[in-house]
Parts: sequence; C-alpha cells; structure tokens
Amino acid sequence: MYQRLGLRTLAPAAALIVLGGTPVTSANGLVTGANGTPGAVGAHDPYFPELGNGGYDIQHYTLTLDYDPKSHRLTGTAEITARATQDLSAFNLDLHGLTVRGASVDGAPAAVNRAGDELTLRPRDDLRKGDTFRTVVRYDGSPRTITDTDGTREGWLRTADGAVAVGQPKGSMTWFPGNHHPKDKATYDINVTVPKGLTAVSNGELRSERPTADRSRTTFAWRSAQPVASYVVTVGIGAYDVTRSRPGAPGIPVYIAVDKTVTARNGELLDRIPELTEWAVKRFGPYPFSSTGAIVEREGDADYALETQSRAFFTEDAFNPETVVHELAHQWYGNSVTPRTWRDVWLSEGFATYAEWVYLEEFEDIPAQESFEEAFGSEDNWAFPPADQPDAEQLLGDPVYERGAMALHKVRKAVGDDKFFAILQGWAQTHRHGNASTRDFTTYVEQKSGKDLTALWDVWLYGEDKPAKP
Repeated sequence: MYQRLGLRTLAPAAALIVLGGTPVTSANGLVTGANGTPGAVGAHDPYFPELGNGGYDIQHYTLTLDYDPKSHRLTGTAEITARATQDLSAFNLDLHGLTVRGASVDGAPAAVNRAGDELTLRPRDDLRKGDTFRTVVRYDGSPRTITDTDGTREGWLRTADGAVAVGQPKGSMTWFPGNHHPKDKATYDINVTVPKGLTAVSNGELRSERPTADRSRTTFAWRSAQPVASYVVTVGIGAYDVTRSRPGAPGIPVYIAVDKTVTARNGELLDRIPELTEWAVKRFGPYPFSSTGAIVEREGDADYALETQSRAFFTEDAFNPETVVHELAHQWYGNSVTPRTWRDVWLSEGFATYAEWVYLEEFEDIPAQESFEEAFGSEDNWAFPPADQPDAEQLLGDPVYERGAMALHKVRKAVGDDKFFAILQGWAQTHRHGNASTRDFTTYVEQKSGKDLTALWDVWLYGEDKPAKP
C-alpha cells in the first residue's frame, strides 16, 4: 500500500441465522459435535486476534459474483476447498455484512450461526484431520464499507461507474466469506457478471469473456494460479480502456484497465509499466506471478493505492512513477513473500519504500543515502519501532514504511551493494509464495552475509530512541 492506514473499525454484530439443522452450542458459543472440536475463532494475530480462523487450511476459492452498480446489489456464491488440520465439528469463516442464504459442506446442508463477522458452519458429519472438504456459501446484499477512524475506506467501494474491492487489512470480508488472515493463502477462480458495456477485472489471467443468454450482461472469468493472500484479492468494475501487451525481456503479459475519463492524462506512465516491471525483475529477481498490470480509477474512488496481486490498484491522484514502483515491488515483497502476521508488515512496506529509493537513485540521480537522511530527519519516523508497532491503530504508520526502509539501507551499508541486492533476490526466492516473519529475515541476512547484525536490528527495527547520528 502507498498511503499510510490505521485500524479499520467493524460494524456491530449481526443476528443469528441457523440453516439446515439444529446445532449444539458449547459454553463459549461455538457449535460442537460428538467427535471433533470447533476450529479456533480467529488466527490469534497480535493486532487482529479475531481475523482469520483455525482448524483448516484453504487451498482454493471459486467466487461467482453478480453485481449491479445501480442498485449496489451483490449476489455471490463462494465455493471453498480446504483441508482440515484437526478433527472438526465446526469451523468459522469471516464475513462482514451481507446475508447468508444457505451453506453446505461436501454437498450436505450445513447449520450456520452468524455473530458479527463470524460465520460458524457445522457440517452434517464431523471432518477428520487431513480431510479435504468443499464448502459452498450463497449470499447477497449491499456490501458495506469498512471505515477507519481517520475516514480511510476499504472493502467493496462504489465508484462513479462501478466498484472496486480493496482489502488491507480486513476489507475482503465485505464481499466474500473466507479465512481472511495473510497466512492462509490460496488460489482463486473469480467469475464476475456485470451489465453490458462494463468490464470486470481481477487478479491473474482472464480466461473468458462471455455474454449472458439475453446479452444484457457479460461474465468475466479470472484465474489466479499462484497463491494469494485475501487482502490483495481485487475486483474492479467500470467503463475501462483495456490494453494488453507482452514486454520483451521477461515475457510477462501485461493487462491494464484504466477509467476512460483518466486514460488520456496518464498515457506516458501507463506505457512505462512494462519497462518498470523489467527493471524490477533485474533488481528483485524472477517475477513471481503469471502477469502484471494495473487498475486505475478516478481520484476519490478510493483513498490510496494498493498492491493487489498481479494487478496493482491506483487512483489517478496516486498514479506516479514512485507509487508504481512501490506497488510493483510489493509483488515480490508482500504478495509473494507475505508477512506471517500483521506485526511483520514492515517486511512489505519497508521493502516497497526502499524500492522507491532505488528507483530514485537509478532514474533520478537521487542517491539512496539522500533519501535515508531525509527520512532520518523526520520525527514522525521515530514514533515507534517498525517491527514492533504499539497497537493496530499504528499498523501502517510512517515508521513501518520509512524506518523500515532505513533499516534496509543500514543493511546495505553493512554488507555492501553486491551482497545486499543478492540478499534481496535470495530472500524473495527462498520464501516465494509463502509467509515469513521478521526473525526469518534477520536470520537470513546474517546467514548470507556472515555478519552478526544484532546491534543494527536493535536500533533500526526494535529501538525506541532515535540515534544521535544517522
């Protein structure tokens, strides 16, 4: 993400819904069965303990969506393939707003409890550890926007002619049920039906574009074959100018969708996306996904740019070379190598910010040292340590971005340019399509550099006080 965000607030709890049978409820409010036990409510993230769920690992989502921009009504079916990691009598999905119309597990009706953003499903038969099971949830309604305390919005946002879905850190649960914690990555098929004349864009590859039987609507089918964390899954719906190309050296297909009202003013930068992708490949290593590109909307349609996987999202006011580089770098750092918990988010934002510094160094003749010194001089960057934010409200505060980048620059100074850029590439390759923590990174750097950098980490990642000198 480019703009700093704080804590997103959630709506009050919704009413209880029970479908397909009578559940047995334990003292803690969870549905339980005779043999298995309920999966955990929440993934116990240090900042968002109720986000995500336990007891299973999602492998694939198939989302079938129908959206009418005029009425702002979304009708959806989520087919979720998962593997049980314990004997399960019940399990939870995260869903904000929207009305559940029915659910099944392995083809049999499932009982559903609904309490706020927690959707608890009890299958007819308990699931055994190691079982792969298929859950189907049918739902509809007008997606709600989650609003931060400072007014920043996420979720399914209405635009001038359609909608866009942005999800950091919680917004994806406003438009589909799932295990919405970064550590449970999955592949996706996303099929979106919209009125004729509009285009629906998502992550990955466009597999088909077909009119409905009455030709009044069009269905766009997208597939992400590489794992995706749910917060970087997106859908953009609007009257777009679409361009497709295949740049030379890396051979990475490019798909760009731009609101028709802003295309003419941004053509030069749009044309640079393949070039900047090639530059990023040289700096960060093999591109981790099957395509790249962008979605560009009007100013005001959202509050920030976001690294939505393989198809970064921008509004026109946030569409500039540095931001494009920032979101491109996230494809390696944040999307492919995803933070293990939200506390580790500096591994995403600090790296993307440092990519901006490298871009300025190589394209604008502004040394990274100069960017470092400017960041060092800002008192906002010393509000808290980037690897240990005080609370969720500071999750994406300035130190996560710029002091995180300062830490990387200190590593570069300590190990030298050749080893530093080899470390950046090796880190992205070693944890490709996985999750990683701050400890994983510091251990990796010390192993590859042969240096004990404890003092560096203590000051630049964990230190409370600003050093006397940069």
